[in-house]
Amino acid sequence: MSAILEVKDLCKTYVINKRQNNVLKNVNFTVDEGEMVAIMGPSGSGKSTLLYAISGMDGITGGTVLFEGKDITKLSESELSNLRLDEMGFIFQQMYMMKNLTILDNIVLPSMESKKSKESKKEKSKRGEELMRKLGIIEVADNDINEVSGGQLQRACICRSMINNPKVLFADEPTGALNRTASNEVMAELVKLNEDGTTIMMVTHDAKVAAKCSRVLYIVDGNIKGEYKSPKHENVTEKDRERMLNNWLMELGW
Repeated sequence: MSAILEVKDLCKTYVINKRQNNVLKNVNFTVDEGEMVAIMGPSGSGKSTLLYAISGMDGITGGTVLFEGKDITKLSESELSNLRLDEMGFIFQQMYMMKNLTILDNIVLPSMESKKSKESKKEKSKRGEELMRKLGIIEVADNDINEVSGGQLQRACICRSMINNPKVLFADEPTGALNRTASNEVMAELVKLNEDGTTIMMVTHDAKVAAKCSRVLYIVDGNIKGEYKSPKHENVTEKDRERMLNNWLMELGW
């Protein structure tokens, strides 16, 4: 299995009132194609900063981030924008969507912006409908964003993140604004996407969510303090996966 992401000596420093705040300090890790990796850690540990840095959404102070062997820190803003649009998908805790568009139109919008896609508008809409059908929300295709539940809206955000067939999906607390039932539904869809071959990297504070991932990186004060590899789903029950992860997190002071 080849690496899709290689992070080497990554540093991120903010200067506030002439004082340096080293948010990320010499972070190193690799993500292989098809992995589902969670980033966990206390509040303020640098989880979201790390996610934004490795996806090119935020600049870095030092180190390299290789995406399929290409150093994204050397790309121009235009090149980075095209890379994020065509090769990466994003899901956030806050479900940002255009208020003047239907759910389906919101989902299809990134494909309309992509220079890579040669599909017609009709073909893109059809693919958007197929994604909605796959995630069980086709019945709200023509609804406005304020006419659906939180769980439906987050699944719509997943559809939007997948519309350009990204090679990796970045998610920042994708279940953070949802109740437990909706959270379970959204995670079930993300697990299915991962089983279909999509690489996923997510920030989460929820051990129940992280237990569904194949690997967990634990970050404290900008450093990765531990790495946990989950047993295969077919070998243990979900409850056992959660218990084992929680035990590991407690050893690290979670």
